[in-house]
Amino acid sequence: HNQTSTNDSERSGTTGLQTAQKSLRHTSLHLLALVTGKGRYGEVWRGQWQGESVAVKIFSSRDEKSWFRETEIYNTVLLRHENILGFIASDMTSRNSSTQLWLITHFHEMGSLYDYLQLSMLDASACLRMALSIASGLAHLHVEIFGTQGKPAIAHRDLKSKNILVKKNGQCCIADLGLAVMHFQDTNELDVGNNPKVGTKRYMAPEVLDDSIQTDCFESYKRVDIWAFGLVLWEIARRTISNGIVEDYKPPFHDVVSSDPSFEDMKKVICIDQQRPNILNRWFSDPVSTSSYTFTNQVNQVIIFEEHYLTRSSGEQCIPSSKVKM
Repeated sequence: HNQTSTNDSERSGTTGLQTAQKSLRHTSLHLLALVTGKGRYGEVWRGQWQGESVAVKIFSSRDEKSWFRETEIYNTVLLRHENILGFIASDMTSRNSSTQLWLITHFHEMGSLYDYLQLSMLDASACLRMALSIASGLAHLHVEIFGTQGKPAIAHRDLKSKNILVKKNGQCCIADLGLAVMHFQDTNELDVGNNPKVGTKRYMAPEVLDDSIQTDCFESYKRVDIWAFGLVLWEIARRTISNGIVEDYKPPFHDVVSSDPSFEDMKKVICIDQQRPNILNRWFSDPVSTSSYTFTNQVNQVIIFEEHYLTRSSGEQCIPSSKVKM
């Protein structure tokens, strides 16, 4: 791969006021290798900055709003958490007479959960470690923290295995906040951002597909995240060895829609036909898993987490926000 670098003469501007972003102007950031080819939002490179490996996500110009939104959230919200992808800086650069939008984050060499599951089988412990870490990251996003080190409540809106990264310790961290919404309880303001894009069709919740979602209520967006989280758990479970058997990796609804399903395809499958991913009986009957106190205890933690913090079937009334910021 060609090695490229940025310096002051190539920059047209740097966003934010954090120390990391200021120092980015005065040190070279070298792009070393392309990690992923052009995807939905652009491409991801492995880079080196101040002697450390970093990930550089280069957004295509048509996705400026996604870059701006992710930058805005990282710059205004304290999101330091082991299960949220660590942010370093964002930058707008001019290269080869065109503008490039960069987002610089921690680098995780094991790649996305989607890629990892293609090649790797899991035992029960690894399965639960991943599940709990994603749940922990999602809970941190969803909860509002008050005080000087606080943060608004955030809903992701595009949770999927391609937007979750695998860390060396076997835990995961949630990435890609370009579609996120924020809620401020003190003013009851819902900040949905100015991005016309919607989430990934395969992971859309029924209420999004049938347009019954209450878009002025933050709780609605949290519930959408939990639907997607459930599908990710299903993906992980398929690649977990139970009774000595493991399934090949398949995305949710692989057996009823194409590799690139339309909105109408998903609406028919989920809302009209009421289909759901198949839960295999042996996931409940594996003697190795079910006899393990640790495994059972971890399962209980996930159940408690979903019931008390992330329930989709909550009977609580969804109170509309008094101010919706676009």
